[in-house]
Amino acid sequence: MEKQISGPLLDSDTLKIIHAKHHDPFSVLGLHTVNNQDLIRVFMPHAETVRLGAKGPEFKRIEGTDLFICKAPDSLDEDEHYLLHWTDKQGHDHINYDPYDFGPVLSEFDQHLFGEGKHWHIYRKLGAHLHTIDDIHGVYFAVWAPNAGRVSVIGDFNQWDGRCHPMRNLGGSGIWELFIPNLTEGALYKFEILNRYSDEILVKTDPYGQQFEFRPKTAAIVTDENNYTWHDAQWISQRQKFDWQHEPMSIYEVHLGSWKRDAQGNFLNYRTLAKQLVDYVKETGFTHIELLPITEHPLDASWGYQTTGYYAPTSRFGTPDDFRFFVDYCHQNGIGVMLDWVPAHFPKDSFALARFDGTALYEHEDPRKGEHRDWGTLIYNFGRNEVSNFLLASAIFWLEEFHIDGLRVDAVASMLYLDYSREEGDWIPNQYGGNENLEAIDFLRHLNTVTHEQLPGTVIMAEESTSWPQVTRPTWTGGLGFSMKWNMGWMHDTLSYMQQDPIHRKHHHDQLTFGMLYAFSENFILPFSHDEVVHGKNSMLNKMPGDEWQKFANLRLLYTYMFTYPGKKLLFMGQEFGQGTEWNFNQMLDWYVLDYPQHQGMKTLIKDLNKLYSTQSALNRYDFDAKGFDWIDCHDVNQSVISYLRKTEQEFLVIILNFTPLVREQYRIGVPEEGQYIEIFNSDSSYYGGSNTGNAVALSEPVPWMNQNHSITVTLPPLGGIILKL
Repeated sequence: MEKQISGPLLDSDTLKIIHAKHHDPFSVLGLHTVNNQDLIRVFMPHAETVRLGAKGPEFKRIEGTDLFICKAPDSLDEDEHYLLHWTDKQGHDHINYDPYDFGPVLSEFDQHLFGEGKHWHIYRKLGAHLHTIDDIHGVYFAVWAPNAGRVSVIGDFNQWDGRCHPMRNLGGSGIWELFIPNLTEGALYKFEILNRYSDEILVKTDPYGQQFEFRPKTAAIVTDENNYTWHDAQWISQRQKFDWQHEPMSIYEVHLGSWKRDAQGNFLNYRTLAKQLVDYVKETGFTHIELLPITEHPLDASWGYQTTGYYAPTSRFGTPDDFRFFVDYCHQNGIGVMLDWVPAHFPKDSFALARFDGTALYEHEDPRKGEHRDWGTLIYNFGRNEVSNFLLASAIFWLEEFHIDGLRVDAVASMLYLDYSREEGDWIPNQYGGNENLEAIDFLRHLNTVTHEQLPGTVIMAEESTSWPQVTRPTWTGGLGFSMKWNMGWMHDTLSYMQQDPIHRKHHHDQLTFGMLYAFSENFILPFSHDEVVHGKNSMLNKMPGDEWQKFANLRLLYTYMFTYPGKKLLFMGQEFGQGTEWNFNQMLDWYVLDYPQHQGMKTLIKDLNKLYSTQSALNRYDFDAKGFDWIDCHDVNQSVISYLRKTEQEFLVIILNFTPLVREQYRIGVPEEGQYIEIFNSDSSYYGGSNTGNAVALSEPVPWMNQNHSITVTLPPLGGIILKL
């Protein structure tokens, strides 16, 4: 005989459940006492029949609904979770625990830290994580959506139906959570969000998702973030003591999608890329690889700079564990790994962060503060604690969970200035009437303070193109706290000079010498990056004037100047062998040109410059300190020659650069000590494709010259640079 159930069945709460509009589904679903009866209520849109346990009572369907109710039997142990057996409308049987029989998971302390913006590992709490409650395995989901009327987990396990798994609201924190038993790694999921103001249904991917489908699909994938076994303990231990200010750092900037591809033009896997890249980087002598953003992004043409997954390596090249292997393999071979990281803006894609819960949650509501009109992207609201926490934890995630050695922060200038690339009247001054973005400045200082304290030896580098003071000075002195900054001024001046016809270079000599006035005001990286070889700017080779021989000679000279000038080094892929065409993100580099001697010579030159830079302490010990540099002569304007010393307390090197295509014989130059000077490098060597004009040995004479007590005479090769050592 069927047990009778008394009491109101379709009150306002149950109607809200039926219409998927209930803010607190746990107050209705699961086991509750109603009118002194213990009732179990489940809402299962795809079920035909439901039973409690394998042999327990059958649930009664409330007519015209998908709400099922059962009186809990007296034998039900309140300390044990009950099983539901149900048959779907296709006749298939299912069994699982009721998600609404589990209590809250996220602690109040976690919620408090997140609200304060100080939960550095919030990615271990929000998102989707394999989880066990009372020996029952499943997946725990949590998402921040404070203005939502209802949030549900949808996925391939519930037919993407937002009625099936509405989440628990955790009150003032704005976080929603749900534990789904027996869900496993590999499940696809998103969040369905009800806009409480308009009743609009939003389908969003997980901001904290750690793996996503291959584009153009956008679902997140439940992943086991603790499955990989690392083998780089020695590297990590050494990194903690890494004195990066006084060690060589030569960075090879790479876009993984176009470095190499397979024979069919498809992307290579992270594991394949690791082995091929490490072999190549070791051969050419770079110390670090810096990857253009590999955070998940929908559009190839954005090169990764329009990020939608701040916690997920892009699935274009494999799984998160494949990328862990990439980093691990680099470290085992003595190669550091840097990532481009983009906290300055995010794309407007409707499936991602934009108006996440129906409101401007991650961005500002006012487009004068919340939108980059030039880029068609949105700007983070750094003044909201949960947003700055999201970004800070992302940085820590890559450095800690993926063992990344450093982050290059993109577009810092756009973060610092409220009027960046804006017309008059299209920006809102700060509280003091200025154009400084005070919240972004606080965020950057906090980012640099926390990462340097928590992960010693890692570096945070700024792409900052203005004269903002103290970018790389400590926060306690008023600085922003970055480790290093790209020297955009030096890069622009140098390329502008090199693109001049040599006959006119004497009129632009200050472009070579001006940079030394500020060279030690920051910890600078000298970048010839991807930005310089796209959008009609020409390849590095074709920026150079003259015929083919002169183009190559100019480029060899430019690289000699770069590797002997104070500052860490960065070259974008393809520049090291003189690729002739601009970089195209949609195809691999023109590796075939290495069949030609001039290109092979360029690669050999870079290999030798990297070796010199790494092994000669005079070239790397004081990259950021004026005591590592002295001009010998910066005034030879008419002959377009500059000469300088790079030095330590124990040794020095003499560098002479001739920026004209004329051989200059008997060129006298002052030197600090008497003795025999050996030419240890010559960019005009026949090994590199040059004319082989140079010097074996130069013996000093007691002839004072250029404020030095001794001097030597040398032959300067055309469009060439030489390095001499006592």
